[in-house]
Amino acid sequence: MSLTLSETLFWVIPELMLAIGGMALLIAGVFLGDKSARMISTASIGLLLAALLVVVALNGGPAEDLFGGAFRIDAFSSFMKMLIFGAAALAILMSDKYLVGEQLGRFEYPVLIVLAAFGMALMASANDLIALYMGVEAQSLALYILAAFNRDSRRSTEAGVKYFVLGALSSCLLLYGASLVYGFTGATQFNAIAAAVGDEANVGVVIGLVFLISGLAFKVSAAPFHMWTPDVYEGAPTPVTAFFAAAPKLAAMALFARALITPFSEIADDWRPIIAVLAVASMAVGAFSAIVQSNIKRLMAYSSIGHMGFALIGLAAGTERGVGSVLIYMTIYAIMTVGAFACILLMRRRGGMTEAIEDLAGLTKTSPGLALILTILLFSLAGVPPTIGFFGKLFVFQAAVEADLVWLAIVGAILSVVSAYYYLRIIWLMWFNEPAPPFEREVGSRLGLTALASAALVFPALLVLMGPLIAAARAAASSLF
Repeated sequence: MSLTLSETLFWVIPELMLAIGGMALLIAGVFLGDKSARMISTASIGLLLAALLVVVALNGGPAEDLFGGAFRIDAFSSFMKMLIFGAAALAILMSDKYLVGEQLGRFEYPVLIVLAAFGMALMASANDLIALYMGVEAQSLALYILAAFNRDSRRSTEAGVKYFVLGALSSCLLLYGASLVYGFTGATQFNAIAAAVGDEANVGVVIGLVFLISGLAFKVSAAPFHMWTPDVYEGAPTPVTAFFAAAPKLAAMALFARALITPFSEIADDWRPIIAVLAVASMAVGAFSAIVQSNIKRLMAYSSIGHMGFALIGLAAGTERGVGSVLIYMTIYAIMTVGAFACILLMRRRGGMTEAIEDLAGLTKTSPGLALILTILLFSLAGVPPTIGFFGKLFVFQAAVEADLVWLAIVGAILSVVSAYYYLRIIWLMWFNEPAPPFEREVGSRLGLTALASAALVFPALLVLMGPLIAAARAAASSLF
């Protein structure tokens, strides 16, 4: 039964809020100028939180196909939208002082994040190859500008150009794969593709699927499509890097899961080895490349690549439990990453921001509170029990074992031990080395509170909430099957 226009618009209220609200804030900023930057930032946070609350209110109902099946509203899309909107709001919240200190306090910044979040919401609900591409491009156009937001910085401009050029390449791969799938199935909607493919795909569909996976792998920065990540993370303004590390990864992983499970679940044996190879390559690149880094943002870039590899282990399982483990892992990853970047944004001295890992030496003596928070977050990123990072990896490993991918779980466990080295190296530096010059103190700042809240969630608060999180993630995953 098709929905009326009013019923369709009712289910897309969050997206309409972001699209119309973002354009209204852009017009307001043009008329009021950069002096309105703080007001527009506050309004943007309010808009994202309002959209999040609407998603919560609409969640729990039956799944709905919108616009002829191009978009789907279900428990899976609602779960991911809540995470995306929350991460986007935190990215704006953390950025105010940095942007003012770097003379980047322009009203366009929060508006671009709102528009990017709109594209991410479309990605989470995409149920059609054309809708998939619309969501990816709506997100990417805003992200390209954000990467080059510091126009006076050569590094930022370089980051924006690299991201744009490689992003265009990934879009070509995505579109070529989509065209092959359409050519051999005669359909663009995921359910229709599933019906056309059946339980045995022809060679053309498999080749198209390979190109489709390649384009999506770029969006989650999975190796070997990760080449943009370290340079963009290092060159972009630090709050932008924090945003890139959280919200876009959530949206891309949501799209990855839906684009594989809904139309191609019956031929999982054809794409499961590809995802497993991507997972191993990402974990290996993240583990070994991060060891030699001296810049904290580049280290976090390789850390992000490695974490996407662990998340892809759950996706490689291709089961309901596997997708549920991906959702749990991405939730935990987002919390850890936001907290870590809040700490990085506190690495400020009178001369400006610092990014060298050596600047954290002896942090326990100069700023014990920040050192303790960062230590907890790094232990969680390394997957050390009893932090929630350990449980995130445990769930994806369990899903792999249940799907007879024991070898993949073993490789993941080994590379997890390797990756723990560079996290523990920073912890050793903070606790046992001679202190570097102290950072500026920010008593009661948004950054300090964000970092503290993230550390509290990482350990031990979220351990208490793991039950509801697991239940919500599994309910969301079940809506895909």
